[in-house]
Amino acid sequence: MSTTERARTDRFGLPLSGELATAPDASTGSSNEGGDVSLSALYVPDPEVHGREDLADRLHRVGALDAEQLTTVRRLEKQTPGRRAADILIGMGVAEAVVQEHAAAIAGLAFRRIEGAIDSELLARLGREYCRRHGVLPLGREGGRLVVGTVSPDEVFILDEVKRRFGAELLRHVLITSADLQVALESASGDADEPDISRILADVAEDDVEVQREEEVSDDIERQAESSPVVRYVNHIIQSAVREGASDIHVEPDERQLRVRFRIDGVLFDAMTPPRRMHAALTSRIKIMANLDIAERRMPQDGRIRATVGGRQLDIRVSTVPTPQGEKTVMRLLDNRSIQVQLEELGFASETLSAWNEQINQPHGIILVTGPTGSGKTTTLYSSIRKMDIRRMNVSTVEDPVEYHLSGITQIQTHEKIGMTFARALKALLRQDPDVVMVGEIRDLETGVTAIQAALTGHLVLSTLHTNDAAGAVTRLINIGVEPFLVGAALNAVLAQRLVRRTCSHCREKFTPGPEFRAVLEKHGVDPDSLLAGKGCDHCRQTGYSGRVGIFELLAINDRLRDRIAGNPSLSEFRRACLDEGMKTLRTDGFEKVAKGQTTIEEVFRVTESGD
Repeated sequence: MSTTERARTDRFGLPLSGELATAPDASTGSSNEGGDVSLSALYVPDPEVHGREDLADRLHRVGALDAEQLTTVRRLEKQTPGRRAADILIGMGVAEAVVQEHAAAIAGLAFRRIEGAIDSELLARLGREYCRRHGVLPLGREGGRLVVGTVSPDEVFILDEVKRRFGAELLRHVLITSADLQVALESASGDADEPDISRILADVAEDDVEVQREEEVSDDIERQAESSPVVRYVNHIIQSAVREGASDIHVEPDERQLRVRFRIDGVLFDAMTPPRRMHAALTSRIKIMANLDIAERRMPQDGRIRATVGGRQLDIRVSTVPTPQGEKTVMRLLDNRSIQVQLEELGFASETLSAWNEQINQPHGIILVTGPTGSGKTTTLYSSIRKMDIRRMNVSTVEDPVEYHLSGITQIQTHEKIGMTFARALKALLRQDPDVVMVGEIRDLETGVTAIQAALTGHLVLSTLHTNDAAGAVTRLINIGVEPFLVGAALNAVLAQRLVRRTCSHCREKFTPGPEFRAVLEKHGVDPDSLLAGKGCDHCRQTGYSGRVGIFELLAINDRLRDRIAGNPSLSEFRRACLDEGMKTLRTDGFEKVAKGQTTIEEVFRVTESGD
């Protein structure tokens, strides 16, 4: 082989880069079409290629990836070193064909989709399992050369092995998708991997394999879960979540990938993509930490982890549920520091805060906090209790579960399986000479009636309901069976709340809203030309938001509203009556925070209804 030929191939005889072309003869400069096949199989290097372009940058440049997705890719690359960029992009939902097409262009390879059946004889030479394990597939022969497709462009040693098995000096390397590879293997003729059964069985006895019981399989998974890499990876997940300020960790298996997501400021973000094969070991490790049954994978389980991360004491609530792809695990991070905030720091407007302080200082009655899960109801109640003089008062709580432990008060955990319900625990507390009782949630008629009786007999009762607004709490109590006149007599106030993301103070700048928002802003008395929004920076993960602030709707029950409640009004009628009495809605409070630059109009629209 001439010097020119050697310069265009590597030590494996593979082309370096460029498109397949007919090479000129070294001595004559003419095409050698009928001569040595090695000359006609050379690649002509692309002079414009001086190094590989970054795949994510290329996809962003062609419009297949937006700026936020590009930022997520960079974060995932740092979180999961060694993970291929293509795998991260596919895991984020970018079409595999698009990813592979551009990866092929960067590597100087051709990209090919597999259509129709492949040569079963060629497949049999490699074996179906070998192709599946190594992501390689023989596609056929072209011009005397073997064409081989791989999922990764950097499979030099695999290609060398394929050359050895086929006895081929040169081959053509193309890039394919893993989906096409899987379909091709599944649709290939059944005898492609058909072994000689009689030869295999000749040396096999019936007692050579002992069937393991399910418990023994679980023991093996437990040993994997206790292995050092798995332990370190679970610790890495938790530490990263704490460092990022996440409230929840989602470990979600899919058919072909495993995804870890963090909920930060109420929104889920992709955090890392561990190898799919680690799913069982990671889940078992988390179960071991939470004292759950690792052998039970068909039923939901709940547990709790007490941990110290970076010097901070954390309670981690663990929940697992079975899915067709495996168990999904969600961990909620409960940090006692999150409830050390004062009421003044939650985002109350001054007049709303004054009215709320007046309500929690009442000697008796019911005060309700409403909103969906994760809207900050527990934090508001705990902050309210901290405002009370617990040294002179007997304050007790009934919760499911006890999320945060507070010193100086009595906290009771409900246990439905043994009959320790909210109603039963509340009845027991009423014999403990309480001044203030907090009930985690009013879920049924018995709990509602018991709470009202406690309020009417001289106790202050704090509780929560899952309703969309303050007025809905009244109709909810009536709908579960509490008499309207009892609701009107015992209820003092209802506070509905939501959490919106706070505008990042590091990258906040003047913002001009679109025409579709201007009319709404002007309707709520907000100057559209004086708004602020975050443009995105490293402090806020390029989102423009950092932290959260509450928006509130406080309904104080007066005598006129008590009369309305006794008449069992519909929700729309009662809501109109509340507005007539001067109640400020969630959306109105949200727009006031938009005017102050604390949040954005998009956030207010995200968490409130159009009728607010």
